[in-house]
Order: sequence, then C-alpha cells, then structure tokens
Amino acid sequence: MKKILFVMLLMMGAGRFAFADTVTIKQFVIKENPFADSEVAIVAVDTAGNVQEKVEGMFAFTINGFQEQMKFEKGTAFYRHKLEKSAFFYVKHVNNDGLHSMLYYIYKQDGKLRPMHISWVLLVIIPLALVLLGYMFKRFIIIAIVIFCIFLYFNHHNGLTMPTFFESIFDGLRGLF
Repeated sequence: MKKILFVMLLMMGAGRFAFADTVTIKQFVIKENPFADSEVAIVAVDTAGNVQEKVEGMFAFTINGFQEQMKFEKGTAFYRHKLEKSAFFYVKHVNNDGLHSMLYYIYKQDGKLRPMHISWVLLVIIPLALVLLGYMFKRFIIIAIVIFCIFLYFNHHNGLTMPTFFESIFDGLRGLF
C-alpha cells in the first residue's frame, strides 16, 4: 500500500512539472543598457509596456541579420556589442506565436543612446508622400527626387539596407492579418 501511495504522489508531482506554463516573448523594446556604455538591452514587455520579469533563459533573436542567443534574466537581455555611431537596429524574434519584429533607430549623442521605434507605416508614407508631391506639383519633381535620394542615402549610411527596409514593411503588413 505504501508503494502505491508513493507512486501516486510521484506521478502527481511529475504531472505538475509536465504542465508547466511556457514563457514566450510576444513584445519587446530596445533600451539603453544602464550598466555599460554604448550598449543596448532588449526588454520583454507586455501590452501595457510593463517588464515581464518572469522571462528567463535563452531566446533566439536575429539582430540586423545576425543570429544571436540572448540570455534573459528578469525580462532583460543585454546586447554585448558596442555601437560606435547612430544606426538602425532591426530585431526579430520567432516563437510559437509567430514572428515579432521591431525596427529602431538608435541615436547616439554624447555617449548616450536614445532608441526610437520606427513604424513600418512611416517607411511607407515617406516615399509615397514624395511621389505624390512630385506627381501633384510638376515643378517640385526635381526637389522630390533630391529629397528621396537623401532619404535613401541616410537609410543606407546608417545601416538600413533595402532588403531590411522591405522586410520590416512586409512584417508590419503580416501583423495586420
């Protein structure tokens, strides 16, 4: 009888571990790393923007096209590469819920980093607005072409390549459906 009771307790205890809730990252933000100069941190957040401190362990991220294993502790992982200048930062995470991606522009000034989220809508609106202005006002077509070339140069110079540009737009459109 003791053996049966012991086996039953063991099975009930094992069942608690088998049905443990898995922690996934559905949303994240990029912030300046407070512990290191010119480095950023990836913070797992909920829909209200609160840090999900229960996120622990290794998670796979793609940062600017490079695969990285990020170690999260209390909802925060540190990207251990120093940023020399202002740059675009395209971060992608795939889990069971799907693809989660964000495009940031990390502005560096006086050793401080200021991450700014860039919406895919903005990436669509700027070129479309320039084309529309050039179409509506034939006199401004040269100015629109010059501004568009400056826009492309700024993006390319700061690390936003054309494939990344279109990938962030398509990821945003995929998130609508």
